[in-house]
Amino acid sequence: MADEKCPLPHADGQVGLQALQALWQKRSPLGALEVMQSEVGRAFQLNLPGFRPAVLAGPVTNRHLLVTGRDQLLWRTEADPVTRLLRHGVLVEDGASHDYLRAQMDPVLQKPQVAPHVPQMWQYTDAITRHWRDGDTLDMLDEMRRVALLILIGTLFQVDFRPDLERLWQPILKMLRYIAPGLWVVWPGMPRPGYQRSLQAVDDYLYQIIRDRRTDVAQGYVGEDLLTRLVQNPDMSDDLIRDQLLTMLIAGHDTSTALFAWMLYLLGRHPAAMAQVRAEVDAVVGRQPPTLAQLGDLAYLDLVIKETLRLYPPIHVGNRRAPVDLTVAGYHIPAGTRIMYSIYLSHRDAEYWPDPAAFQPERFAHAERGQRPAFAYVPFGGGPRNCIGAAYAQIEAKVVFARLLQQFDLTLTGPPVHAYMGATLEPRPGVFMHIRRR
Repeated sequence: MADEKCPLPHADGQVGLQALQALWQKRSPLGALEVMQSEVGRAFQLNLPGFRPAVLAGPVTNRHLLVTGRDQLLWRTEADPVTRLLRHGVLVEDGASHDYLRAQMDPVLQKPQVAPHVPQMWQYTDAITRHWRDGDTLDMLDEMRRVALLILIGTLFQVDFRPDLERLWQPILKMLRYIAPGLWVVWPGMPRPGYQRSLQAVDDYLYQIIRDRRTDVAQGYVGEDLLTRLVQNPDMSDDLIRDQLLTMLIAGHDTSTALFAWMLYLLGRHPAAMAQVRAEVDAVVGRQPPTLAQLGDLAYLDLVIKETLRLYPPIHVGNRRAPVDLTVAGYHIPAGTRIMYSIYLSHRDAEYWPDPAAFQPERFAHAERGQRPAFAYVPFGGGPRNCIGAAYAQIEAKVVFARLLQQFDLTLTGPPVHAYMGATLEPRPGVFMHIRRR
């Protein structure tokens, strides 16, 4: 460990050149960050004009940022488009405001409350896949986004999104581009023209379903979904409810989209793993729709989900801000510094993950799992502010993949993909697969 209050190292000279080469070769800043970690260490500072964040990775700093030192850090940065879009969504609130909002939302996202939604999850999956035809080649990034949107809005809001899917498809994609990393990271507060109409279309939709649900509740409607719970709270204004719904819409559907697309890509790249998952689904679930009781027996599918989240965590970096001077793992971090804890780098650290770039679901078997320290694996964050939808997401992934593999043989085709740092970590230019109905 570095000496107390040691300044963060940064790349220069040969290391800087290697980082630029990796940036070019991998078509992603992730390659440059991997070089930095390999050559400089798990803690370093980027030294770009107007952008000098601290980048931290590994179980020691993850534990500090997520648990022991979390109260010293802020999530909210007023100038970021994420904050401007979500306003007072739970994801960008700090302190008592965050804790209050989370307490309102947490109950409906726990496993007992998610369990009744399993039939809706496979039914909405079927609503998209019934239009697939034998011989089609489809971009699974788009198809899984459609599935994830219908499931999230249908289960958490109890609203059927099918009539509005095509109308709001482009506004939602535009909204995601609005918060994707870009020049705003270097120049906070820069104008973001060209987005207002799309953002307004999504807002109009959310405010309408809030008004409709208020009417339903006034007429005696009873529901256990997130939207109804928030509407029933007399302290929640329409604006504050909108902020939570939009937070869940973005964080919930886009992360699932990325996870599903990467799973299909990795299984397509590894036909033996695809065959093993399919055989397990056939043995456990058979030809009938999956049930909650069966999901726990899909052991190999669970390993595939975990390994996909290791290699390509949808939220690949967590952002914090240091309001005061801090010392993290022996390094001095001045007040005002943006801190980026890299989930991606943590998950590819060779000390804890032998052959880290390889797809090896078996590494999450019980014996191997016990060999790694806590916070070496943080796809859902950790500590009191871990991902609010972690249980929901893992149930959803099993239901969707059990249903897909019951009905289809999927063969990877199309161009090679690379990891694109958008609102989530996406496979670009897409995951193209040939469809054959079983």
